[in-house]
Amino acid sequence: MHSGSPEGLDAPAQLLPIIKAGWLDKNPPQGSYIYQKRWVKLDADYLRYFDSEKDTYSKRFIPVTSIARVASIGDQKFEVITNNRTFAFRAESDADRNEWMRTLQQMVDERKFKGLNRISLFQLATGTLDSVDKCGLLELRGFKNKLYVVVAGDKVFLYKNAEDYRQGIGITYIEMNVGNVKDVDRRGFDLTTPYRIFSFSADSDQEKDEWVEAMQQSIAEALSNSEVAEKIWSVEANRFCADCGSPKPDWASVNLCVVICKRCAGEHRGLGPSITKVRSLKMDRKVWTEELIELFCEVGNCVANQFWAANVPPSEAIHTASRSQERRHFLVAKYKEGKYRRYHPLFGNQEELNKALCATVTTSDLAETQSLVFCGAEVSCFSGEPNFPNPIALAEQAGQKLQMEFLLHNKNSEIPRVEAGSSEEKHYSVILPSVTHNGFLFKTPSMAKLVHERKSREEFSRRWCTLNDSIFSYYENDRNAVPNGEIKMEEIVCLVNNPPDAHGFESTFEVYIESERLYLFGLDKLEAIRKWVKSIAKSFVHPRADELLSHDFERIGRLQYKGGLNLERAKEGWFALTQSTLYAFFEDSDKEEALHLKKLQELSIQGDSLVLVERRRTLYIQGERKLDFLGWVAAIQKAAGSSGDTLSEQQLTELDIPVIVDRCIDYITQCGLTSEGIYRKSGQNSKTTSLLEMLRKDARRVRLKEGEHQVDDVSNTLKRFFRDLGDGLFTKEFCQDWLKAAAIEDEEEKISQYRRLLSILPVVNRATVKALINHLYRVQYFSDMNQMNTHNLAIVFGPTLFQTDGKDYKAGRVVEDLISHYVVIFSVDKQEMRKQQDEITAIIKMRIAGSSSGTQQAGDFICTVYLEEKKTEAEQHIKIPATMTAEELTFEILDRRKIVMKEKEYWSCFEVNEREEAERPLHYSEKVLPILHDLGTDSFLVVKKQLSMENMLIYLASRVGDSKHGMMKFREERNLLGLGLSTGFHDRYFILNHSCLRLYKEVRTLKQRMPAVENSHRPEKEWPVKNLKVYLGIKKKLRPPSCWGFTVFYENEKHEKQQWYLCCDTQMELREWFATFLHVQNGGNVWPSESSKVRASRTQQDSRLGNISLIPLRGNENEMRNSVAAFAADPLTLLRNV
Repeated sequence: MHSGSPEGLDAPAQLLPIIKAGWLDKNPPQGSYIYQKRWVKLDADYLRYFDSEKDTYSKRFIPVTSIARVASIGDQKFEVITNNRTFAFRAESDADRNEWMRTLQQMVDERKFKGLNRISLFQLATGTLDSVDKCGLLELRGFKNKLYVVVAGDKVFLYKNAEDYRQGIGITYIEMNVGNVKDVDRRGFDLTTPYRIFSFSADSDQEKDEWVEAMQQSIAEALSNSEVAEKIWSVEANRFCADCGSPKPDWASVNLCVVICKRCAGEHRGLGPSITKVRSLKMDRKVWTEELIELFCEVGNCVANQFWAANVPPSEAIHTASRSQERRHFLVAKYKEGKYRRYHPLFGNQEELNKALCATVTTSDLAETQSLVFCGAEVSCFSGEPNFPNPIALAEQAGQKLQMEFLLHNKNSEIPRVEAGSSEEKHYSVILPSVTHNGFLFKTPSMAKLVHERKSREEFSRRWCTLNDSIFSYYENDRNAVPNGEIKMEEIVCLVNNPPDAHGFESTFEVYIESERLYLFGLDKLEAIRKWVKSIAKSFVHPRADELLSHDFERIGRLQYKGGLNLERAKEGWFALTQSTLYAFFEDSDKEEALHLKKLQELSIQGDSLVLVERRRTLYIQGERKLDFLGWVAAIQKAAGSSGDTLSEQQLTELDIPVIVDRCIDYITQCGLTSEGIYRKSGQNSKTTSLLEMLRKDARRVRLKEGEHQVDDVSNTLKRFFRDLGDGLFTKEFCQDWLKAAAIEDEEEKISQYRRLLSILPVVNRATVKALINHLYRVQYFSDMNQMNTHNLAIVFGPTLFQTDGKDYKAGRVVEDLISHYVVIFSVDKQEMRKQQDEITAIIKMRIAGSSSGTQQAGDFICTVYLEEKKTEAEQHIKIPATMTAEELTFEILDRRKIVMKEKEYWSCFEVNEREEAERPLHYSEKVLPILHDLGTDSFLVVKKQLSMENMLIYLASRVGDSKHGMMKFREERNLLGLGLSTGFHDRYFILNHSCLRLYKEVRTLKQRMPAVENSHRPEKEWPVKNLKVYLGIKKKLRPPSCWGFTVFYENEKHEKQQWYLCCDTQMELREWFATFLHVQNGGNVWPSESSKVRASRTQQDSRLGNISLIPLRGNENEMRNSVAAFAADPLTLLRNV
């Protein structure tokens, strides 16, 4: 057998009845001929095997749904064959084997027959229903390798690896109703059950906290009141969602009498309470009276769907994997329009319908009552009997409690009707609550502007408040029947949980509504305010975004946003701010995304948008309403800034290094490596204080520049930052351990202890230590010029980093050891070391050149340009004045290499983007300096022949007209947080003219391309040509359908960026399209005329320059030249000095 699983978990309680159990011999994972005895169980969902019949947790489980067939292989042996692997078993006899095979095959056949209606826990765990709360790798004590762990609903599943998870074949699963999670140490936690303790270890503190939270939520779900659910699930049809068929649905519509899953429940709420009233089977305990439970057992999904889903075409039915929009359309058609219902024979005859209802409610025929009510019979119609004036009274008189229950829940229900334009029904972002809450609150008058000043207790008035049926009402007191005012949940756009003591009461919260009003409430009871905030949030946040409610949010609400390829239309998303993390649920997304605000590369306001740039991707949050948007902007700006004096509270780079540290180190590396006495000399105190204050306020916006900032001021700022850290760089918890390690005499033991201490530091501290020591390692290498060797640096930084004020000499020893053994302690490989040396070499080259030239023109930049290909011997260092064009740069490179441009040779300067695997020939008149400013780290300039230019010029000279049209394959790029719609390449029709590029889903006829008719055939997308940048090539990982394609970038006036790909069928088509792009973007001037090729006299540029701005030299030029020569001869010299 080829199961390949780790075996060794010993003990789950059986949820489903065991269909067959017994001892079987199983072929071990290695496939040897020695069989192992296993206790095997088969239930409706799994085939599992155990070490013994007393074990609770299996060694392996195989979902019945994944079994393709069962086959005999002789000698009492049989195989269980799945799509991915085969499991071999041996019974005690042929008869026993045949019985196992018959039972298994029968289960497999039944599952195939019921495939559309039943889904196993395996499918839930493997994410086909988006029910996975958290998944990933964890260490588990007793296992050599990490296991893939999945938290799904009220269970935790264990798999050998991610591949097994995708295949659904796991080790075991843990029922969390018997589980308890216990914090053990910094990265470890225990999941304890009565049968076993599972000791897990995560990769970081943050990961551990996320796992613990996910498992605690799983326990809460498992321990929620399942008594109601079990009673309702006792009816077979109620075990699966009435709308999509998902198993174990734990929500219901109490007026429609249908049991539904969580995802469908979210869309039900969007229909409104007049159509469907959604409640939880497990959490809304007060709702579920004995009569309502009995009603669901009598009616439920079976009877309800005989009416509501009597005529559903297979093409319109939804299933477990249907997206939110598909569910929404189906449920609107099913319940709001009644499109699929079975019409009552009396439909349309109001009088007869009412009479029939009055007669039916005195009987037990609930199906007939349902049909009458939802075909138009009036629940409150006059019965003709004064003593029993309506159907409810008639049902009560007849003793029909279930009829009464049904009528009461549908007293105000809206009757389905098809309306014009219903196919484009409004998507309700705000939903009705499934909670009720009441109590006294203190309230201020509503306001039309943000609360900037503290409100005293005297400004609040005591009010009795209730939350019920989607309305928050406040009364003069608890005896008044008429409210002073009301807030509808659908009007709420934002809810803010203020920090303690923000106003006169200990705890306060703010409610923002669509009409630009703000309500402020308060109490002195923190727990009571928390309950109010959670209740209101649950009431107005869309159920599909209720994952946001699990966070201890400070602010939650809905906002407009733009992202991805289509920046023309704003979409609606749900956002929750928790400390420095912004959680978001985007339109048509089924899971939340997290933006770490302290790691943003840019945060700015552009027009009416708040722009968040993270990892080269951009999200635009827009203000649909001014009041709540201003609050969001202020809160996000505050969360994205430095919030304290510890490392983790600072603005961070992608590598978890504080931006303050990164800025200072970067500046000193470029400007101060050779500065004598660097870090020993103190800068001006006032300038240091001012610079540190600016960096603490918003380090992202600070750009350190030579001339404006002195090296000693910057170095002093870095030292002061570390000295003032609240918890220190090495943390107060482990600081003494580091100092003790310095006293260890055995060198190998000491290094091992340093490595261990480094591994247990918080992530940010660990990354910062490495960055700083790496920097000091570079500084000491130039000690012959800066006079700061390892020992001198240790004397300066030891007391600073350990905050000892020089009282403990071991602090300096630690720093000296870390620098001396940098490569070993931080596991620096040769490739990383070579990269560092290349950077230093470039800096020193540039500084030598700057020293030799004596003067430099203001605004000049130094750029490395390659000839024909990117390699060291082909590089040229060119000074780029602001006026230099691509043509001049090309001639400069060719002149240096004494290359004469021959006839019909088209040399050009190309911008190459290695990350996108694409290149763009610069237009000969294009200025080079702006391009240099925008070049990323993975881009460069190269001068080479443009081989296709001659063919493009011939095509342009021979064609008729200035436009081009035709089919190309089109693909969008994924954008921030997975918001894009990148689903591969699709055929689209394009029209390119002098002003714009247009995209159509279908082929345009000649008549349709005529300007006079074009307005009646609007394109799907349209872009101004002037804003396009077209690159030749597409990255291979996108699997383009041909090798002839473009990568296109678009940036509008608001600096909003888009990216997509175009593919042609032939190279000729590619040349023609690209030639047309060049032609329309440059007014027909694609290549310079002969007369323009006269090379203007230019000041000869220095060829020895590096690739960054000129910086005045400090130090001896000969010493620098010697250093460069040493680097050139052996760039890995540093490795030998360790």
